Amino acid sequence: MPARNRWSDAGAAAAVERYGASGISEALALRTFTARLLGSDPELVLHGGGNTSVKTSVSGLLGESIPVLCVKGSGWDLATIEPPGHPAVRLEPLLALRALAALSDEDMVAAQRQNLIDPAAPNPSVEALLHAFLPHPFVDHTHSIALLALADQPDAEAVCRRIYGDRVAIVPYVMPGFALAKAAAEAYEAAAARAAEQGLELEGMVLLQHGLFSFGSTAKQSYERMIALVGEAERALGQVERSFQPLPLLSPAAPAAALLPLLRGALGRAAGAAGLRSHWLLDLRADGPALAVVNDQRLADWATRGVATPDHVIRTKARPLVLPPAPPAGDAEALTAWAAAAERALAAYIPDYQAYFARQNARVGGIKKPLDPLPRVLALPGLGLIGVGASAAAASVTADIAGAWAATLLAAEALGSFRPVGEDDTFDMEYWSLEQAKLGKGSEKPLARQVVLVTGGAGGIGAATARAFAAHGADLVVLDLDGEGAGATAAACGPLALGLGCDVTNPLAVRAAFAAACAHFGGLDIVVSNAGAAWSGPIAQLPDSDLRASFELNFFAHQHVAQAAVAVFEDQGFGGQLLFNVSKQALNPGPAFGAYGIAKAALLALMRQYALEGGPKGIRANGLNADRIRSGLLDDTMIQERAAARGLTEADYMGGNLLGQEVRASDVAEAFVALARMERTTGALLTVDGGNVAAMVR
Repeated sequence: MPARNRWSDAGAAAAVERYGASGISEALALRTFTARLLGSDPELVLHGGGNTSVKTSVSGLLGESIPVLCVKGSGWDLATIEPPGHPAVRLEPLLALRALAALSDEDMVAAQRQNLIDPAAPNPSVEALLHAFLPHPFVDHTHSIALLALADQPDAEAVCRRIYGDRVAIVPYVMPGFALAKAAAEAYEAAAARAAEQGLELEGMVLLQHGLFSFGSTAKQSYERMIALVGEAERALGQVERSFQPLPLLSPAAPAAALLPLLRGALGRAAGAAGLRSHWLLDLRADGPALAVVNDQRLADWATRGVATPDHVIRTKARPLVLPPAPPAGDAEALTAWAAAAERALAAYIPDYQAYFARQNARVGGIKKPLDPLPRVLALPGLGLIGVGASAAAASVTADIAGAWAATLLAAEALGSFRPVGEDDTFDMEYWSLEQAKLGKGSEKPLARQVVLVTGGAGGIGAATARAFAAHGADLVVLDLDGEGAGATAAACGPLALGLGCDVTNPLAVRAAFAAACAHFGGLDIVVSNAGAAWSGPIAQLPDSDLRASFELNFFAHQHVAQAAVAVFEDQGFGGQLLFNVSKQALNPGPAFGAYGIAKAALLALMRQYALEGGPKGIRANGLNADRIRSGLLDDTMIQERAAARGLTEADYMGGNLLGQEVRASDVAEAFVALARMERTTGALLTVDGGNVAAMVR
């Protein structure tokens, strides 16, 4: 989609009013407004990329006016940036640094931090000096896909000059930092003088193989210049014809649900062999650019070319892993052969990366420590581009950047040839300490990298369980007969959680839901089989239809779910967990509750059977013995009925345990999480009922 001008006078005025109420200056308010316009356009900026600044002034403690550069700070994303995301740095000391012949990265960062107005503010951008050395109040920087298609040409300077004339400065590639800031300032001054001789004003600056700058005296002018310059690049690309050299692929190809768990398992084994955590999540992109790249005969060559802009290498590594073409759908023998070939391709990628590191580390004096050698982008002909990450969010970021790479590459190849920076510069960026700092070093939550599926997720216990797993770092799939309710629970678990309507008594619907989960995340790790409902009535008078209906939901549905889960676990090859909501009725049946209790007793036996048969494969099966939990199953009407059946008040019934306390859905949820974390436990039944002697496991 072409970049479009989304400036709004009314929106700008509203931003000034809104931020002004908190004491934010008009300049910083407008800087924030246009930064967010840029950051929300994926054609311009992706996931923390890009940069914006404004030169203004603040008042010191003695009332003096201090010229400052407010520049994007580390950790902020332009799409959601707020005024604190542009920390103020004293401008004059930054300008004085230009007189230096050289400045180390460490000294540059220290100088910028020493001159922060607020010492607690985040680190200013590594490109702060570049912004400071340009004379304009407002400066914008993006990694526009269209611009990169021009800037990644072998003759990029001539191409850009043909399109923009002398309205832009052009800077040959220099790694970000002090050297780039000086080179850009010198290129700007020379270009400005040349433009002035022709009665022109500079509107922007192209950093070859890197990105685009625009600037102006106002936020609106700088923003609109950026959009105009990108628009010119888009129009130039629109005039060239794209050619395709399609691979001879088998059709229809096996679906993502069949292929991704196999890939996830192969990645896990490779990670384990390298001493890394074995669980990774996958994000498939099968849009036009992704398919055009992976289905082209030139893919193997394109994969060696490099990243569209060096900033991307920390997310994607220098090149994707090219996999063998997807096998045909429904051919089990071909699928097995494909899985073996994919594993071999992955096995070859790792030593290639290690050789790349050794080669480049020797060049820089052997001072670097290797990053993990696993690929972050998988190119699968017949299916698409796949992002790999330690979470669904990380995999999604990588997939977004892989998509931008595909779009840039196709446009660049149509214009001429895609030639980004070479191996030396790519390595320098990948192993640059300031760039690595962007990824953060925070510790992972206990259940990070785990994909958890919860059935009955719209009910009280199911929703609480899904939220509890999400709070412990897992990514969630929520199933429920109430699809809208499943979606609501999923939304509470995170923006990438998946909520699906599913009748778990229908094995075809269950398999379809599991296929959707695998296509969404790449596989599954933990399945909480929770859905259930109660039928009541004396067993001697109970209609067969009620007993059969109870078994369909309270036993056979769990079997459908477990069978689908085990199939995924076996494809992945690194085990998995089945967690069943068994209920105390399996051990301590209640009067007039036989339809439910007998089915739950069978479920307990089912859990133990899965523990017995799954153990050798690393598949654990455990259950919860919960009692008297307010939920969709035990609603107010049911509580009244069960209390009356036992001759108790409702309060005494709900608190009728050794602790004398009502057990909550959140207690059950945390018990499920605890079971999931008990890595050496299988075949166990954990009681969550406040203490009920009759239901204790003997």
